[in-house]
Amino acid sequence: MPFIPHTDTDVRDMLATIGVPSIDALFDEIPASLRGAALAGVPEALTEMDIARLMQERATQDGKPLNFIGAGAYEHHIPAAVWSIVTRGEFYSAYTPYQAEASQGTLQLLYEYQTMIASLTGMQVSNASLYDGASAVAEAALMAVRAHRRSTSARILLPATLNPIYRQVTRAIAGNQSLNFEMLPYVPGSGTTDATALDKWKGQDVTALVIQQPNFFGQLEDVDALTDWAHANGALVIAVVNPTSLALLKPPGEWGQKGVDIVVGEGQPLGVPLAGGGPYFGFMTARMEHVRQMPGRIVGRTLDLDGKPGFTLTLQAREQHIRRTKATSNICTNQGLLVTAATIYLSIVGPEGLERVAAASQVRTRELVEALTKIRGVRAVFSGPRFHEAVLTLDRPVGPVLEALAAQGIVGGYSLAEHYPELGNALLVCATETRNSNDIARYAAALASLLA
Repeated sequence: MPFIPHTDTDVRDMLATIGVPSIDALFDEIPASLRGAALAGVPEALTEMDIARLMQERATQDGKPLNFIGAGAYEHHIPAAVWSIVTRGEFYSAYTPYQAEASQGTLQLLYEYQTMIASLTGMQVSNASLYDGASAVAEAALMAVRAHRRSTSARILLPATLNPIYRQVTRAIAGNQSLNFEMLPYVPGSGTTDATALDKWKGQDVTALVIQQPNFFGQLEDVDALTDWAHANGALVIAVVNPTSLALLKPPGEWGQKGVDIVVGEGQPLGVPLAGGGPYFGFMTARMEHVRQMPGRIVGRTLDLDGKPGFTLTLQAREQHIRRTKATSNICTNQGLLVTAATIYLSIVGPEGLERVAAASQVRTRELVEALTKIRGVRAVFSGPRFHEAVLTLDRPVGPVLEALAAQGIVGGYSLAEHYPELGNALLVCATETRNSNDIARYAAALASLLA
């Protein structure tokens, strides 16, 4: 809390009113042996002015680096109105109220959010968000197993081009629930899923195929062919998408002849700032036929006894409300505050604004790749269409180069050495609409100097 109004006198009066001698007495049920005598290393309390100065100094240590990293978290311009509205008292809560119908404003906002996300992805139904994009992929895999009752194998095909963090989280969450994850390789020249490798699973019992578009390398997959192959072989399709890209690219609901079955992704690009590793929120949409297998909450619109429109929690498929054995998920809440930001962001920028953001990001990435590949020792790894990320290789290890760039206030990209060692000294770079030609020139000059 930025301001605590209670004086010592206020505290004494409250304690006297409830009939206890001290604050410590409120915790007398805790055995003395379990209480800590002191907190070693915790400094003395500071005044409001001193604590503000301390926090400002620590924030300054982070600096304001020039950012060219993406890898699932993207720096976009956020209109000032977004968080000015989000932090108003009537919105500033990360939680959906338990007595939800008493909070019609909150429910209407979630309903509008669901409508926007369903429209953006070209699907029929949306939930009221999940924790983040990574856990949303795991939830989608579990949902696919529940929804595809004709499949008994619980086999999920994961492409190597799927965000490696998403793959790790998915295996951690769902790997111990009898799901079998099998890897699809990528084509070295294009950085896209090897469609010919799917012949290995032709005619077999496969529950679902996951497709990321754009993929982790920033490349665009042949989503129509992959989707149609999956459906022709009796598998569901889980799409993992960047919501900003959908302003330019075909929505998953229109992939192939039938569209996909489940869509998930990370909502952070929609009005949520980058802040020390979070916060994030995951979105999920699906075909209406799978609605009862969706985790989380779904807000619906209805009419009251007087015929006036109102909003209500239509489905709450979570274990706090029903027996765990029948719950679809252990998701206990949604990221309501961030969904509020996304709803306001989408309302402000609108379809045309989001398209401009996506187009500008794509142009800036092309400019970035052209500038960096002119440097001796730098080359682009993959050919073919991409969105706003690209993979480059250097003539030396990436780690020391990124450290040297960081010392100059430049976050130069994401090293792929850990997850894709076969690519050599590979670097994933990203540019959004927040970068300009001067930013790119500064990065190129710094990198050229280091490599020289």
